[in-house]
Amino acid sequence: MSLLFPLGLLALASLLVPLLIHLARRHHYAPLEFAALRWLRAKARPRQRVRFDEWPLLLVRLLLLAALALLLARPLLHGAPVQTPPWVVVAPGVSVPALPAGSEGHWLAPGFPPLQDAPPNATQPLASLLRELDQTLPAGTALTVYVPDPMPGLDGERPRLSRAVQWRPVAAPVDPAVQVSAPQLRVAGADQDASALRVLDAVQRAWSGRPLAAPLAAGAVPEEGQIGVWLADAPLPPIWHDWVAAGGRVLTRSTKVAQGDGTAVLRDASGQTALVRHALGRGHVLRFTAPLSPDALPMLRDPSFPRRLLEQLQPLSPPQLAPAASQRPLTGASAPVQQPRDLANWLLVLVVLLFALERWMATARRRGAGA
Repeated sequence: MSLLFPLGLLALASLLVPLLIHLARRHHYAPLEFAALRWLRAKARPRQRVRFDEWPLLLVRLLLLAALALLLARPLLHGAPVQTPPWVVVAPGVSVPALPAGSEGHWLAPGFPPLQDAPPNATQPLASLLRELDQTLPAGTALTVYVPDPMPGLDGERPRLSRAVQWRPVAAPVDPAVQVSAPQLRVAGADQDASALRVLDAVQRAWSGRPLAAPLAAGAVPEEGQIGVWLADAPLPPIWHDWVAAGGRVLTRSTKVAQGDGTAVLRDASGQTALVRHALGRGHVLRFTAPLSPDALPMLRDPSFPRRLLEQLQPLSPPQLAPAASQRPLTGASAPVQQPRDLANWLLVLVVLLFALERWMATARRRGAGA
């Protein structure tokens, strides 16, 4: 046993109160003088011993105060692990399976509500919830997990738990909200740059498998999430300038679009700079240092060029979907810390019972008759 608030034991000093009360309430015998005894020789008064009246009542009161002091100190019992039935957790969106006899069913969602409740709208990653649940359940509790396949809610690494789990992937349709789409290039100012258009078309196909979209009309700007491409050897029009400054991204070859040295973000195998980044408001201008043709920019022949360019335009986010079989939790994590049992509720029951016993003993008829 340990105490959460040891200073609560200072309340044990109140044990002096009933002791003093019982000493003060002892029966006093008043001397009575008789005429026949006035001539007798006075003898020495016998020594008095400390004696408590009604010691059972005193004992109950002392126990009551001691229980209150212990309750203030919040005792915790560190004993054997609590045995819990097997758990079955189901990710929201998966049909509820038939539970084995003697098991508990819960949603794989914050708080792990029971399956009898409505399916929650959980936004926390499933892998993170699994780690939390593993550290919440007592060691040795069997765990079965039902997840959709493919599995969403990843958080960058395969979960590692302290126990082996029964992994149950369930085929489920892919939620369009978690699908990752490649950006779309929108070109402007490309009237006579056929070589650049062929390169951009190859890049777009490598990203999404779709051809390059038709050039933008005069005065139009890319939509939100699209990548602008300015191929004219001229400064950006005001409407394009405002679009980039508001957070857009644009590819260009013209030195008239961005001024200054910028930051080199792509280099070829020989170490020559191929792409330079310039900040413009909340957006960015990425300028090629040579015309978009394999002869002028040998880096275009590198099979990894589309991927490296995409990483500069749209930093890759952690994967959001994966085959559920590949996310089966590993073992080897630290065992969950055993949670102590709080004895406050039991002490409250004891305090109530002692108080009832004390009141009954203090008001009993025989006590009044004996006084």
